[in-house]
Amino acid sequence: MFSGIIETVGTIQSIQALDGGFRYVIRAPKLIFGTNLGDSIATDGICLTVTKKTWSTFTVEVMKETIQRTALSLWKEGSSVNLERALASGQRNGGHQVLGHIDAVGHIQSKVDDGIATIFTIKVPSHLTKYMIEKGSVALDGISLTLTKVTENTLEVWIIPHTKSVTTLNNKNIGDPVNVEVDVIGKYIEKLVNK
Repeated sequence: MFSGIIETVGTIQSIQALDGGFRYVIRAPKLIFGTNLGDSIATDGICLTVTKKTWSTFTVEVMKETIQRTALSLWKEGSSVNLERALASGQRNGGHQVLGHIDAVGHIQSKVDDGIATIFTIKVPSHLTKYMIEKGSVALDGISLTLTKVTENTLEVWIIPHTKSVTTLNNKNIGDPVNVEVDVIGKYIEKLVNK
């Protein structure tokens, strides 16, 4: 489980095609100390397993299911990605419960500055917005954010300067994809109610 509080931004160093998947080497020297083989790292919100590490990089392997549900196939060598290691027991959780299981890919519809804030409107598949409420939580590229508005097929979030400066959001433009993970609690409630 993750909190959606990004620890650092890493860089895709190399990509290798595998049978039905890919192997990515990600440069992230700040994250390596204390990271072990088999650990989970949310990479742009996608829960991935460390299969190899060096003093400055870690390697992950990605299968077809993950590729189909995320914006991962658009990563190139040199792409920046948000990184967060799994929460340790007893650690503070300043965000919300994030699993790293992406529901869909959304696309930035607008990006508007309002004072110190930047307002992002994201177009998402309409079947997802039933799990979103104003002042509820959503994870975009692994970042825990507060929903300020939800329509039939869009969500709106306001971003403070700190979040822009420590994540990849500042480099996102209109039309760019983002990995969307809705709050899992709503999905569990729906399943229980519909039994």
